[in-house]
Amino acid sequence: MGMTTPPRTLAEALRARDDESLAGLLRARPDLLTPVPGDITQLATRAGTRASVVRALEHLDRFALQTAEALAVAPDPAPYETLLGLLTGDGRDDGEYRGDADAAIGDALPAALTTLREQALVWGEDDRLRLVRTARELLAPSPQHPSPTGLGPTVAEATAGMSPGRLQDILATAGLPATHDPVSAVMSLSALFTDRARMGELLDTAPAEALSVLDRLVWGPPYGEVTPNPTPPVKWLRDRGLLLPVSTRTVVLPREAALHLRAGRAHRVPEPQPPAVEAVANRDPQAVDSAAAGQAFLAVTTVEELLKSWNGGGPAILRAGGLSVRELKKTATTLDVSEPVAAFWVELAYAAGLLASDGEADERYAPTPAYDDWAELPAQDRWVRLATAWLAATRTPGLVGGQDAKGRALSALGPDLDRSTAPEVRHRVLALLASLDPGTAPAPETVLARLRWERPLRGASASAGDTTDLRSRIALWTLNESELLGITGRGALAAHTRALLDSGPAEAAALLAPLIPEPLNHVLLQADLTAVAPGPLERPLADMLSALADIESKGGATVYRFTPGSVRRALDAGQSAADLHAFLAAHSRTPVPQPLSYLIDDVARRHGHLRIGAASSYVRCDDEAVLNELLADRRSATLRLRRLAPTALAAQVDPASLLEGLREMGYAPAAESAEGDVLITRAGARRTPPRTAPVPVPEGPPVPDATLLGAAVRAIRAGDTAATVARKDNGTTDAPAASSGSLPRTTSAETLATVQAAAMTGSALWIGYVNADGAASQRVIAPVRVEGGFVTAYDHTADEVRTYPLHRITGVAELADDATP
Repeated sequence: MGMTTPPRTLAEALRARDDESLAGLLRARPDLLTPVPGDITQLATRAGTRASVVRALEHLDRFALQTAEALAVAPDPAPYETLLGLLTGDGRDDGEYRGDADAAIGDALPAALTTLREQALVWGEDDRLRLVRTARELLAPSPQHPSPTGLGPTVAEATAGMSPGRLQDILATAGLPATHDPVSAVMSLSALFTDRARMGELLDTAPAEALSVLDRLVWGPPYGEVTPNPTPPVKWLRDRGLLLPVSTRTVVLPREAALHLRAGRAHRVPEPQPPAVEAVANRDPQAVDSAAAGQAFLAVTTVEELLKSWNGGGPAILRAGGLSVRELKKTATTLDVSEPVAAFWVELAYAAGLLASDGEADERYAPTPAYDDWAELPAQDRWVRLATAWLAATRTPGLVGGQDAKGRALSALGPDLDRSTAPEVRHRVLALLASLDPGTAPAPETVLARLRWERPLRGASASAGDTTDLRSRIALWTLNESELLGITGRGALAAHTRALLDSGPAEAAALLAPLIPEPLNHVLLQADLTAVAPGPLERPLADMLSALADIESKGGATVYRFTPGSVRRALDAGQSAADLHAFLAAHSRTPVPQPLSYLIDDVARRHGHLRIGAASSYVRCDDEAVLNELLADRRSATLRLRRLAPTALAAQVDPASLLEGLREMGYAPAAESAEGDVLITRAGARRTPPRTAPVPVPEGPPVPDATLLGAAVRAIRAGDTAATVARKDNGTTDAPAASSGSLPRTTSAETLATVQAAAMTGSALWIGYVNADGAASQRVIAPVRVEGGFVTAYDHTADEVRTYPLHRITGVAELADDATP
């Protein structure tokens, strides 16, 4: 650590670090930077706060955490050899943890200690290792919060408050010499439990049932309940101090006795090395890439189909936000997938900025203008946009259908699906897959085991409404979603995904492009009023065909079916019968079947024969007989029609309802404008106002960049100089400023005279300063100019030239001769 004398406090240990080490601490624990600490003492204080320590512990791997847990039950301070012994044991066990296992622990312990030191959780030299007090409190045992090691309190802690007479009884029964000093009695009992030979002799005399009781407590929890009249085995243990009373009904196995029974080990299973990610299958890398590319193309077409189905305005938004269960079911039916999968596609489109609320009074979901730009991109670029959005999104579709902390159902697109840890887990899962050979599919349980080793304390849920081990659940969802999205193929990471992670979107798109099938410009028309698309279609052909026919089935080939309703939909969009005949003839590799031609002509002949307009609404037709038939039809009663003229009827419903009602009766009406022109319904015309993609919810403060870290370290160093520099008062050298804990106080005249003198001599001063918000601080300045009630000086604390009003300076003091910055 570069110190000639051992540090006495965490602040001294941090002060002895170099700038690179301090920057490493701030990078590992960015919460310490908000706001930037004024000096090293503030940094050390903040690093010891409960919230910050908990956050730091949550980012430790299992062995680093086990090391911290061992230090929490070790003497304070503890030498390195004591810590190593708590992890490897004293060699009295059956050899299970000796040999290679002990060597692995010995090899891994220095790195674990380095991690704990870098994060300011441990400080001190190897002969005096200290765990910060807050971490010790969090990890040390108590009846309310048992230690993660399963160890109980020490003999001294467990006997605190015990009567001297009771202590004498325990000593006598255990065969120890009597003493009237409680401290000596506690030390004598502790010495017995830590003496290997004497403890072995004592346990050799124990009844077998007593040893069974100890076996149940030795690895924790160390607390047990007893009756007012305990059984003989429990009484034997209690009389000899192997079980000490915590309350009238609770006893505890003291730490020293438990460590003897554990052969000195703090943990049952130390884990110095991460578990390996094992392969479940080794597949042909080309087959993996092909399968992933096929799924990637399916993902693109599925998202496109979803947004097309919401082109005219999607489902309404719940008052609390999100999709209703009914609307999610309808979406799942439209996409021909399960509801959880439908929730994933909806959330993916939302995360990519392709879907949003329209912001109207009757708020609905609709595609955004970004969707139109996205739809014009090549398929590989569209996939890259989706995959990139998925990697960064904190939205967690797997939670849909669960409940929040208040027992309310979590809905797709709802407000409570953000989990800040999701992006980190996704990247880590894919990194583990990338570490395997191409074509290797991992066993999911080994991936989860590795993640639990890397972040053992991060398995807890991010909100009280979740069940435990949220990271494992997100990891499993990541594996499933990766397969749906084409990130993986047949369980193994695809080559284009490796490129996306390593090289960026352009390289990923270049690798994916040759594997995506080329779009076709033709279909196969069949006599049963269907058309078969043997592959993906070019966008104009697909758009026109989706307006003219309904999709009947999807797969390797898509089957479209022509119906009167689908043909009318094309006519409503402004097409004529001649246009439709020409379109089919141009794009069919087979002759146009006669039944299809008859269907188009028949619907076109009736299309627009009735005209719907606004009165409230009206029906206009040149054929009086058709209107007579309409008035006589009892199904039209709900429309409340009445004759205005021989060729016109009025209705008491709006034009849209009238249009739909007549269509349900079997007619083919067309809407018209106020000028009498047929209104053409354009598919996909509804879009939201410009929307940006949702911003991921960050997990704590962002990791600072190198520029910010450098500036922060300089500011902390300068502030530390101001807080610790020695100053002169009345010609004598005082203690460092930090030790006094107060600002310097001088009169206005003294302040002005001292500052002017320092400006003339170029010397530095220590000042107290109160800003406009009333915040007080200590600073070291080198005055340059004094005029107009202001002093311009180089501020060593801020590392820049600043101007200070003299009336805000509480006082000044000269620096000691050997303390000038």
